[in-house]
Amino acid sequence: MSDTQDLLTVGLVSVSDRASSGVYQDQGIPALKDWLSAALKNPVLFETRLIPDEQPQIEATLIELCDSAGCDLVLTTGGTGPAPRDVTPDATVAVAHRVMPGFGEQMRQISLRFVPTAILSRQTGVIRGKTLILNLPGQPKSIKETLEGVKDADGSQLVPGIFAAVPYCIDLIGGPYIETDESVVKAFRPKSAIRAAKT
Repeated sequence: MSDTQDLLTVGLVSVSDRASSGVYQDQGIPALKDWLSAALKNPVLFETRLIPDEQPQIEATLIELCDSAGCDLVLTTGGTGPAPRDVTPDATVAVAHRVMPGFGEQMRQISLRFVPTAILSRQTGVIRGKTLILNLPGQPKSIKETLEGVKDADGSQLVPGIFAAVPYCIDLIGGPYIETDESVVKAFRPKSAIRAAKT
């Protein structure tokens, strides 16, 4: 990790009534931290929040991370299904300036490789100011698959993960230049957007 690489501030929000009340230990934030620590070459500052499935609290948390904490990227985990208490996507869209539906579409394509109930997921992506917010699944295995994509036994990509598009999206909204470890996930940028290596 070089000190010439841009600092990235990432908000990690786990939305769960039971984990936030201590009924069981949250697995979402540790899974996100582990994956991002392996995937990113940039220095990263994490802002973590563990909150219940309450739409006003989710909205307030997302606004605080975007507007006050200055996060470049916010990843949520949990609360994306059709159950009455699953309100993470509703809160996310409520605070959005722009909706980025392609992220949710691709997440469902990935999950459909494993379970037919993936069509019940309401995960989405949005932009608020200069922050990209993405709703991820709750299970660590699903988080990894969604971000990294699906590979065959030889390591060839079968379905691209959503994170390949994240660095360029953040470029376009005025955020830092994100570099990834290509053995985990290769960021895609048009040739004109690739920063020359510093010597």
